[in-house]
Amino acid sequence: MTTIDKMEKDGTFDHLSKREKLQISRQRAKLEKNLGSIADLTRLPAALFVVDVMKEYIAVKEANSLGIPVFAMVDTNSNPDNIDFVIPANDDASTSIALIMDVMCKAIDEGNTEHRQEKEKTAAASKDNKESGEAEGGKKLRGRKNKTEAAETPAAE
Repeated sequence: MTTIDKMEKDGTFDHLSKREKLQISRQRAKLEKNLGSIADLTRLPAALFVVDVMKEYIAVKEANSLGIPVFAMVDTNSNPDNIDFVIPANDDASTSIALIMDVMCKAIDEGNTEHRQEKEKTAAASKDNKESGEAEGGKKLRGRKNKTEAAETPAAE
């Protein structure tokens, strides 16, 4: 998909015949339909959520081989052995799927907001520490030893 985009940007796409352009455009549309949301991934996902384990067995197998934790709705006709976090539910009923997805989305949003708040607190704390170090003029505090001095000095018995 990225090579097709590069071809369109750098002008090599214009030098192709009408038939080749049409074939490449169709291929690009197919790739966008199937892989559009994962085209820009730069790292592995932190987790995988699967609704139907029987239908998405390849995704579960790949996640297990890559060490990605798998959360899945498991019905009575499914095998929960390859799933890290089993959610016993009817994976065929749309109301069941909607209910569990709603709860999962709320939990993810809550976790993201907590993570952002924690990150802001640590950034503010490190900024305060940096400012207090500049206020002291960068002088060493008396009575403290460097790590190398502490390692060379024998411990008092």
